[in-house]
Amino acid sequence: VMNKVTTDYARKDFSGLATEAGFGGVRTMITRHGKAVAAIVPAEDAALLELIEDRIDLDAARKALAQAGGRKSKDWNQLKAELGL
Repeated sequence: VMNKVTTDYARKDFSGLATEAGFGGVRTMITRHGKAVAAIVPAEDAALLELIEDRIDLDAARKALAQAGGRKSKDWNQLKAELGL
């Protein structure tokens, strides 16, 4: 279960919400005009999201390398010159 608070409430009690997240594991969704705009989550949750994103990036890089299929890579300086950078 995730708590929901408005941006006004979050602004007034940010310290309390951060304490609840950090020490109580409470997740809080912040809403504006009834629409979710941000969340305050425990640091462990944020770290897990980073690990998931890293895994997705790694999978995408592996797929790109597999699609390259042994094609010769270009030197960074050569590529910049070709692109006029």
